[in-house]
Amino acid sequence: MSDGLKIGFLLFPNLTQLDLTGPYEVFKNLPGATSHLIWKTTGPVRSDSGLSILADTSFKDCPPLDVICVPGGPGQIDVMEDEEVLDFVRAKAEECRYITSVCTGSLILGTAGLLKGYRATSHWTAVDLLSHYGAIPARERVVVDRNRITGGGVTSGIDFGLAFLAEVAGEHRAQVTQLGLEYDPKPPFACGSPSCAAPELVDEYRELTQARIIRRRQQAEKAGKTS
Repeated sequence: MSDGLKIGFLLFPNLTQLDLTGPYEVFKNLPGATSHLIWKTTGPVRSDSGLSILADTSFKDCPPLDVICVPGGPGQIDVMEDEEVLDFVRAKAEECRYITSVCTGSLILGTAGLLKGYRATSHWTAVDLLSHYGAIPARERVVVDRNRITGGGVTSGIDFGLAFLAEVAGEHRAQVTQLGLEYDPKPPFACGSPSCAAPELVDEYRELTQARIIRRRQQAEKAGKTS
């Protein structure tokens, strides 16, 4: 089922690189799969951390895809107002067997109208906004609903990648890949989710990203009023 899959990763300025590179590292273990890094034009695309990723395929020259994967990051906010990008995602989704995202990439899918009636997740600061796009928010690390597969915030991209690998190539392949990556996380602090972090840490993070959170909410509320 996984042989020869053509996978497209959407790039955009100010994406969070780990949203993309986490699953990209996992997907390379799909037998015969081909991955494309896609943006409006080919060339380097700068992430929010300053690391540039090379787009090897333009929108115009993008071949048919079996899978589209949309990462998140601060730049996602501008992408949600860019009809050229949204039209591209919609068009590719029509031909894809799987429509996927990591972190706030699910908001891009939602804006494109691709999550209506589907359970989906996102970064913990954004997951509740999915309801404005007709999705069913799920506060889970990875959510699989038919051919929509979404991952939570940033590091969940690895979990997402392994879940997808198990879906299309079987659990054994996913397990071997996880072992090869030595993916056995033992974080130094028990605060990687608002469910276990101290309330003051949650408040501090919200304050640090307040402008971004407010703008996302405004976009979501606008979408909800016009849907």
